[in-house]
Amino acid sequence: MTDGMRFETAAIHVGQEPDAATGAAVVPIYQTSTYVQDSVGKHKGYEYSRTDNPTRHALESCLAALEGCAHAVAFGSGMAAITTLAMTLKSGQKVLLPDDVYGGTYRLFARVMNELGISFATVDMTDLDQVASAATDDLGLILAETPTNPLLKILDLKGLSDIGRSAGALVAVDNTFATPFIQRPLDHGADVSIYSATKYLGGHSDLVLGSVATDNEELAARLRFLQNAVGAIPGPFDSWLLLRGLKTLAIRMRAHCEAAVRVAGWLAEHPAVAAVYYPGLPDAQGHDVATRQMAQPGEPLYGGMVSFETATPEVALSVCERTRVFFLGESLGGVESLIEHPARMTHASLAGSGMEVPETLVRLSVGIEHPDDLISDLDQALG
Repeated sequence: MTDGMRFETAAIHVGQEPDAATGAAVVPIYQTSTYVQDSVGKHKGYEYSRTDNPTRHALESCLAALEGCAHAVAFGSGMAAITTLAMTLKSGQKVLLPDDVYGGTYRLFARVMNELGISFATVDMTDLDQVASAATDDLGLILAETPTNPLLKILDLKGLSDIGRSAGALVAVDNTFATPFIQRPLDHGADVSIYSATKYLGGHSDLVLGSVATDNEELAARLRFLQNAVGAIPGPFDSWLLLRGLKTLAIRMRAHCEAAVRVAGWLAEHPAVAAVYYPGLPDAQGHDVATRQMAQPGEPLYGGMVSFETATPEVALSVCERTRVFFLGESLGGVESLIEHPARMTHASLAGSGMEVPETLVRLSVGIEHPDDLISDLDQALG
């Protein structure tokens, strides 16, 4: 964190000094495509907004501070961030993915990068022996999620990082579910932390943006080159919206986690629920690892995502369509609670892959409404 600042302070101040020209307390939205130069090649640090923009620059400074690293590079979406990272690999290299990876990430490697000569394999990353066996000489990248999407498996980041380092491969972690407030992958040995900032970082379901954070100078330089060359950048208004969202990230995440623990505990006792997936439950897979990785000092936090299974697919679909406070929709991380059916929505692209998620599975993004209202809504839907 910058100059000893704690997370909450850095989120409000880093990269967000009062505007030098006007004294404005909030970073301006520099809604411009180009910048006037004093003479050929002589400018004030900005030439063209695909290359850089003051609002985006402020955002990237703040994101790097929250991640506790030197570099953060912003992109037009989380998938643009993952795609650009994949473009740093060479044809003939291999990527390892979790065996319940987000459907969009699987689609990218199965139907885009695979055709460009970058192969991939999926493995149960909760089993480090399986990961080590798959870390062959052609491995270029281990791309992990923890908690995973949608089964909320917990992966040992230090163990994965040690394997990646031994294999000479990068280790990247999609940290979207946890956020840097709860978990900082680079602190556990990872090379890269990736976000769909659309989700918790923005927090209000009103922007689409992604980021990659790293301390690797060479990788950061390559990502900045690709950011400009490929052009998958966020606009200044979305950058400004994300800066605004980051200011309340710590407060919101505590509220998300508090509500999710209560919802998960209630679901675990409901007779119509066959299984609950939430790392904060004491008997959950990876609970001890999550307690070690996902925390503030003296304050374990397990995130706002909860998944559960019902007896039949029909019940799962019915629950998704009967909630009133939980909106039915494909996303997560907003202040409003969302419910979805992964097999037919966010993970539909896994059909035919052998990695299909159960048709009985329901995924919840627990918002910051009062937990009692969320439980009442689920109670009537399950009834």
